[in-house]
Amino acid sequence: MRADIPEFLQATRASYDAVAQAYAAEHPDSLAGRPLESALLTVFVELARAHGGSAQAPVADLGSGPGYVAARLHALGLPVFGVDVSPRMVALARRAHPELRFHVGSMTALDLPDRTLGGIVALYSIIHVPDDHLPSVFAEFHRVLVPGAPVLLAFQSGDEDGHQRLTERFGQEISLDCHWRTPEVVAEHLAEAGLELYARVLREPEDGEQRPRAFLLARRPSLPPGPVTDRPA
Repeated sequence: MRADIPEFLQATRASYDAVAQAYAAEHPDSLAGRPLESALLTVFVELARAHGGSAQAPVADLGSGPGYVAARLHALGLPVFGVDVSPRMVALARRAHPELRFHVGSMTALDLPDRTLGGIVALYSIIHVPDDHLPSVFAEFHRVLVPGAPVLLAFQSGDEDGHQRLTERFGQEISLDCHWRTPEVVAEHLAEAGLELYARVLREPEDGEQRPRAFLLARRPSLPPGPVTDRPA
């Protein structure tokens, strides 16, 4: 990774590269057995279709990991590709889902023209973005979305200033920062970036989870209708 890439991205990339194989083996599909998450993904698909027109703009799974979310979106009929900061995660996703496209990249600077995405899904990936970078990430979302396109976020909910550094996972030494935020704080950042909140859901911890799971659905506002012209009598 280039030296001008922010330090937190370098650390996130190195950490997920180190655990990619074990992570993918343990989480081949974290949506399985999660009816709420699956239902919200279906709502996202319907919102994306509503603004896709005859030529549906592709949606992006940001922080795509092993690729199971992109695969679910593909199965639901959306054109989709995945983006992950970890080259090893991208390689595993390509191997598991050869029919889909996965790219190495970062949500902080998407290599996409303005207004080209029909939706963005980011499940448990914004937790690795520090507070001072989150506004620019959501501004980037706004830039690349077509008017009316939805965003689905999932993250572990916590105190506004909650922070944890993981130093070990799957027997590997890592340095991975996690930022815990309330839905209200994230919703405020979305609004400041010009994204309208559509729905918020909070699920209580289950199956050994330590924190509630927050889900926010937002969308880039649709373009206002053009000026009305009077018809001749």
